[in-house]
Amino acid sequence: MYAKDSGQRVSGTTRPGWEHLSHAADIGVCGYGSSMEEAFAQAALALTAIVTDPGLVRQTETVQVTCECPDNELLFVDWLNAVIYAMVTRNMLFSRFRVEIHDGKLSATLDGEAIDRDRHEPAVEPKGATYTELKVERQKDGRWMAQCIIDV
Repeated sequence: MYAKDSGQRVSGTTRPGWEHLSHAADIGVCGYGSSMEEAFAQAALALTAIVTDPGLVRQTETVQVTCECPDNELLFVDWLNAVIYAMVTRNMLFSRFRVEIHDGKLSATLDGEAIDRDRHEPAVEPKGATYTELKVERQKDGRWMAQCIIDV
């Protein structure tokens, strides 16, 4: 896991960002943003950071992802699982996520590249997003937060 303290950890600030959550066997991801879309994108970036340093991932290829669910929390799990599916089936890592959500429908553009084992030095392979510690909510400061535990 590449949870370097490089300024991405943003708990307690108003800027977008992500962090990893402590969990006994797996690892949690948490994204923050001024919108739900931004929080979802930041959580996906935290997902990449489980595998490698996101700064090492070039944006040379684009993948489109769609999900649909009337519940924001279930949509979040579907979203992260769609990102994991794209990682595994395309043998890619992603470092930029552009997310749009309208009426329970999510469409996203993922930018990344094929895994280069020498350069990316992948740490673990995420298996799936779970419902454990699942939460998507607007916080008191107006920021959105989206989190769950990832099975690794």
